[in-house]
Amino acid sequence: MKNEIFQLTLVVKDYDEAIEFYTEKLGFILHEDTRLSDTKRWVRVAPPGSNTSLLFGKAATPQQEKAIGNQTGGRVFLFMYTDDLEGYYTQLLAHDVQIIRGPSEEDFGKVLVFADLYGNLWDLIQPN
Repeated sequence: MKNEIFQLTLVVKDYDEAIEFYTEKLGFILHEDTRLSDTKRWVRVAPPGSNTSLLFGKAATPQQEKAIGNQTGGRVFLFMYTDDLEGYYTQLLAHDVQIIRGPSEEDFGKVLVFADLYGNLWDLIQPN
């Protein structure tokens, strides 16, 4: 039996601003943007070549709004591998993405921490 996580929900304030940030600043691919109602869309993005996508869920209640940018209580939320940390770091800087901790060498490889447009923290890792 094989099991694989293929999609994660990311609570967002606005679909279009999230699409713009993830596609234009992080270089993700927009895989789907389907209107389900006047207020709800099915929006999926993913890094090129990834089998796992993010599904944007627009906050619809005050409780959901509190989760925007704080889905893990201030801890790193998502971890993304790269084969070119320095190149991606340059891309993040060029697009004014907030760097929380610059590149460093660890036992497992190179890592940096950045924040998305809402403040969710990401580890970008280039394994050894």
